[in-house]
Amino acid sequence: MIHQYIQTNQDRFLAELFELLRIPSVSADSRHKADVREAADYIVQKLKDAGADKVELCETKGHPIVYGEKMVDPKLPTVLVYGHYDVQPPDPLELWNTPPFEPTVRDGKIYARGACDDKGQMYMHIKAFEILMKHNLLSCNIKFMIEGEEEVGSDNLGTFVKENKGKLKADVILISDTSIISLDQPSITAGLRGLSYMEVEVTGPNRDLHSGVYGGAVANPANVLSKMIASLHDENGRVTIPHFYDNVAELSQADRDALNKAPFDLEEYKKELGIDAIAGETGYTTLERTGTRPTLDVNGIWGGYTGEGAKTVLPSKASAKISMRLVPNQRPDEITELFTKHFISIAPKTVKVKVTAHHGGEPAVTPTDSKAFKAAAEAFEEVWGKTPIPTRDGGSIPIVALFKKELGLDTVLMGFGLDTDALHSPNEHYGIKNFLIGIETIVAFYKHYSH
Repeated sequence: MIHQYIQTNQDRFLAELFELLRIPSVSADSRHKADVREAADYIVQKLKDAGADKVELCETKGHPIVYGEKMVDPKLPTVLVYGHYDVQPPDPLELWNTPPFEPTVRDGKIYARGACDDKGQMYMHIKAFEILMKHNLLSCNIKFMIEGEEEVGSDNLGTFVKENKGKLKADVILISDTSIISLDQPSITAGLRGLSYMEVEVTGPNRDLHSGVYGGAVANPANVLSKMIASLHDENGRVTIPHFYDNVAELSQADRDALNKAPFDLEEYKKELGIDAIAGETGYTTLERTGTRPTLDVNGIWGGYTGEGAKTVLPSKASAKISMRLVPNQRPDEITELFTKHFISIAPKTVKVKVTAHHGGEPAVTPTDSKAFKAAAEAFEEVWGKTPIPTRDGGSIPIVALFKKELGLDTVLMGFGLDTDALHSPNEHYGIKNFLIGIETIVAFYKHYSH
């Protein structure tokens, strides 16, 4: 019955998603403020259409939060669905094969910014809710909280959660903003890394200089910045910031063995990425490095002349954006402070250094023995015919720790994306099969959770 309904309404479901994907709701760019609100309004209408009793646009100091609910009976369990309607900037545009905000289907995949992260995955929940309502299958309460600032750190979500604990009262959080191992092997994310995001600026002379006249006599900020960044890792791939690893939670050998049982083809991994060799912290597998170990990476670096042709300039400034992924027991505020002190301390006297903290988030580990986690596993078993494997995700969803702290609720991370979906990159995509089977699996989750 459910499968048939999804097949019958497939074209409509996709058409609605495409409408949402056409809205350039880039939260990081103030020029898209109206577009972000348009996306919020779209979600409001679709929740109403699906059968929510109460839907409202909740204003914040930034972009609005969409809240909706269907209360069947206050005595029944309540699931709070979280998602986000904002997206990453599409740059660099020239690397997209088709326009980022004009959804295009190729090889069974939807290509568009936000296709997987998180519009496609978030919208599965609205369609699953529609199905539950159409077939009178909803045997628990559902609340929706869909925000528009996830891609810029969810700064206003914490305030909203603290001020609306009664409204958000629930028994579990359900999120689809993570990935599965493959369409052949489903998985459920049981852990997420935290984040500390920094920006650094190195300044030398008070203006750009002629590199022939001044080169060799005045420190070049671009050269200095490059050396400083290079010094942040040792020869074993470990971060050199003092006390960076002090609170890192080390996995037991049993946990490491369990994590590495997940299907993983290293040669296929390298081939898909177009690389000849992997890198990272010595002594750990690729799955461990990406899911259970802290990292430090440059996300962007600039300075001097980067236009076409040549310009022999010694730049006045050079800058970089640096993110650190954190693991359980590492606190982003502490890591931010450690980074700031260390980076300033390693700067030579020939330059001045400015360090700015952007956003951060706490790492999180979710229980695998809860009623909700078991319901998710049973839903995968029913729809996919396979038992999902618990995995650790290298990405960050800071609000998972926030929900635990402020609402006392654990989260089930029931994602359906793939690591190859090019999140945050040009040509982001999401499989139509993932979208449709995700809807069916979410419907099955409610059946198992309610019984």
